[in-house]
Amino acid sequence: MEMGVRDQPRLAWLLLTFSLPTKRASQRVEVWRKLQRYGTVPLGNSGYLLPRNPMNEERFQWLATSIRKYGGDASIVHVQGIDNISAPQMIGRFAEARAQEYQELIRQVQEFFDTPRAKQAVGRLSRLRSCFQEIVEVDFFESPLQKRVEELLAKADAARLTTHMAETRKINSKDYKNRVWVTRPRPGVDRCASAWLIRRFIDSKAQFAFAPEEQVPRDSVPFDMFHERGFGHRGDDCTFETLQNDFRIRDRRVKAIGEIIHDADLADDKFGRKEGYGIDEVLKGWARQKISDQDLLDRGMQLIEGIYHAPS
Repeated sequence: MEMGVRDQPRLAWLLLTFSLPTKRASQRVEVWRKLQRYGTVPLGNSGYLLPRNPMNEERFQWLATSIRKYGGDASIVHVQGIDNISAPQMIGRFAEARAQEYQELIRQVQEFFDTPRAKQAVGRLSRLRSCFQEIVEVDFFESPLQKRVEELLAKADAARLTTHMAETRKINSKDYKNRVWVTRPRPGVDRCASAWLIRRFIDSKAQFAFAPEEQVPRDSVPFDMFHERGFGHRGDDCTFETLQNDFRIRDRRVKAIGEIIHDADLADDKFGRKEGYGIDEVLKGWARQKISDQDLLDRGMQLIEGIYHAPS
């Protein structure tokens, strides 16, 4: 997050004001949903506020362009201060909005623990994680509830894995040759590293594809997805480590990379390896450039290949 309470004296805001023709009911709903997803807070009847940063400014610019395309009017105003609302009060409004969202998510995760064996549990947990990531993205002032939800999701994942994977499966590596490996869109550090591991040590002719959890092709191999089949987080292991263990990859350099990816993906500092945080930031930077999922995966795999050949 780019701003915190200590930055209050320097806080600046973006205010989006707009109007749409009354006949544009569906577009009005579309704009409202985007404002919700962006984490805005209304300023009376004047418009919608966000902390000023490049990402929020870009989002408001895109939204303003859409509103004008629908025949409406839209303006983006840079606000340095609001005379009747102090910076702490405005931060409090954002904090309250995120707290409500986190509390609702906590309620849903707690419900999940009552039905971890249900067939729909995998998809349900995936949706909860996606919802959590959406809230985190607009949690501009880092609510203390964020960590609480993260811990609950980790426990829910462990409960699911205990149910479906009581012990490590015996893998026949021949069953995983010349396959299509599927993961979620916008791959991050664990998925890029896992794809590199698959291509280099498991399936040299592997093809990679991207799909939502509920649309994974039947004959494909899911990875880093909350799916009953395939390979993902298991216990305290990230997906890279699960693949490494299941396919019994004993390469010394792979072990080191596994430690790096674990610390970057789970952020628990288990191995004290900081290198992965840089990789993670590079991947996030590329992702913001809106390059394709395949290009993002390829670049990430190249980064891992470079680490593999780096002096130990």
